[in-house]
Amino acid sequence: GSPVTTEERRLRDKKHLNDITAARLPPLHHSPAKLLSIEESIAIQIQQKEAYEEMQARLAAQKLAERLNIKMLRFEPEGEASSQYREVRDED
Repeated sequence: GSPVTTEERRLRDKKHLNDITAARLPPLHHSPAKLLSIEESIAIQIQQKEAYEEMQARLAAQKLAERLNIKMLRFEPEGEASSQYREVRDED
């Protein structure tokens, strides 16, 4: 037996897979993984943690409002709603 290089072995295994199955790997839509520095990694993790906590807070507020049956309405102190209660008259 002659030694088989890794490239030859990979090609042989790929050919074997092509012979026994029609399944194919999906195309790679994203760029391959890249190495990040520790600082970049920490910055990304902090950013993701803040986004996650903000989303959790919104979800908790929404669930609490639904449980307490609170309706959020627009408040317009100078708008149409306040004019329904007041009648403006001249003092003259």
